[in-house]
Amino acid sequence: MTWKLEAITGEFTGKEVSVERDMLIGRHQDADLLLQSADVSRRHAAFLVKEDALYVQDLKSSNGTFVNDARIEHETLLKDGDIVQFASHKFSVLAPAVDVTAEPAAPMVVEQEAPVVASTTPAIEDSIQQPSEAIAASETAQAAPVDKTPAQQMNDQGMPDLKQRDASVQLSREGMPQNVGIPKPAPIPEGTDLSSVKPEPAPIPVEKPVSIVEQKVEEQKNATVGLMSLIALIIIAIIAWLIFK
Repeated sequence: MTWKLEAITGEFTGKEVSVERDMLIGRHQDADLLLQSADVSRRHAAFLVKEDALYVQDLKSSNGTFVNDARIEHETLLKDGDIVQFASHKFSVLAPAVDVTAEPAAPMVVEQEAPVVASTTPAIEDSIQQPSEAIAASETAQAAPVDKTPAQQMNDQGMPDLKQRDASVQLSREGMPQNVGIPKPAPIPEGTDLSSVKPEPAPIPVEKPVSIVEQKVEEQKNATVGLMSLIALIIIAIIAWLIFK
């Protein structure tokens, strides 16, 4: 639904302004309804659309917002024919037109279910005799399954019976075959050059990287030995100087 404002005074006199959403009224360039007047504040007021209803709210303007010549301080509901005034600018409020061509919704018809009446006559299905083929099939389906021997189960699974196996194969007490020959590897075809077969490359030794900690310990050890050698040389030189003095 679209509300409209018809300008009564000011630069928009006689023109209509559509209000479909929230709108800012004032002298600021971002205003939806820009009023170039010195008595209008930069952000003077705002129109608010809530559930197809139109409200106006004053944004602490200098010269105030009026509804039907009464200054408002809070959000006010507008109705058709109200006069809204922003300083010296007046607008008439026009409510959205009601669409009379819309057809009313058809009333919902609830169908009532017919009551269930218990039959007093005996069931016809009980008097109908089933054919002999159906009885025979049902009796066959209800027959108890026949237990099969392990040999029959092996034959059903595709495994040969003991009588069908090779008589030359001897079985142990556990049923494992004995004296079964191991197949020999396939012979090498004639004319095959065995010297062309490359031997596997020898593994390349990989040097173990020296740890930084071990390197530091070795350096400290060498420095200690050198320092002790230097001290020993100094002591020997002092003793020799005292002797030959």
